[in-house]
Amino acid sequence: MQWLNVCHRCTRVLRRRWWIVAISVSAALLAAFTFSLLQRPRYQSRVEIVIEPDQPNLDLAQSARMLLTTYMTIADSNDWAQQVINELALPMTPERLRRDVRFTAEDDRMVIALEVEGYDADQTIAVARTWANRLVRWREQQNQLQSEGSRVLAYLRDQPRCQQVWPRTSTLLIAGSIFGLSIGAAIIFLLEWAETGIVRSAAELEHEFGLIVMGAIPRSERLRPRAKRRIYRET
Repeated sequence: MQWLNVCHRCTRVLRRRWWIVAISVSAALLAAFTFSLLQRPRYQSRVEIVIEPDQPNLDLAQSARMLLTTYMTIADSNDWAQQVINELALPMTPERLRRDVRFTAEDDRMVIALEVEGYDADQTIAVARTWANRLVRWREQQNQLQSEGSRVLAYLRDQPRCQQVWPRTSTLLIAGSIFGLSIGAAIIFLLEWAETGIVRSAAELEHEFGLIVMGAIPRSERLRPRAKRRIYRET
């Protein structure tokens, strides 16, 4: 029974104060949407390079798996970054380019993942494709020095895929709605706390204390303000 009373009271409070929640949520959503519009879009392109032996050899496959980190370390260098910059004529230094590039070796899938972030979607795709193709060509050159049966192949799993990573408007709107609900609930709590002990109607009194209201003292009429007297000075 107690939880029913609590639910009933909360329902009555929401019926009286729903406009506070509506205003706070609407303001928070508007602020979040405006913030997302003012942000500069940032993109990320991802490409995966598959590393596998040229023949089904368990020992060679294990060796290739162990060499994934080595291949990644060789590719993630200032020398390779400079080659990509020269090929694409990018106006930046190798150190600056490498700050936007991230390599990940996934030995369980025999894949080297390459992610490139930037404000130009086409440029991130071009950098990811150029860097990945350079790794493929490097492996082809290395395989020329190896005999058949001991070569490790490298090829693109797919073409680079690009997506916008910032701003995420849907995420910002969800966060804004939660923030607005929290602000609205806090305001309602403060108002209800300030009005604790105030009974607004006979029905509320009966519900709170389980009493039957037999009568009520009527409100007295407000006293009319006295008319201001004008004082005239004798001239």
